[in-house]
Amino acid sequence: MKTCIACGMPMKSIDDFASGDQKKDYCKYCSRSDGTMQSYNEKLASLTNFIIKTQGLDHDVANDAAKSMMNKLPAWKNDKK
Repeated sequence: MKTCIACGMPMKSIDDFASGDQKKDYCKYCSRSDGTMQSYNEKLASLTNFIIKTQGLDHDVANDAAKSMMNKLPAWKNDKK
């Protein structure tokens, strides 16, 4: 089982992979409609909104939490902010 390099989600089935391509190292939630991986800023915005929706945190706190999570993932090792 692979883990998404951009968000850490376990990719258990083919449907979890970007464009259903098991060769990709990132999941369907971290890809654009054309199958390419989202940029750091795109993923940060998406993850921030996900945290707001699921945990009810305000934007600044959710954004800080998203940055902290992303800083631990391989896709963003050169994008730490």
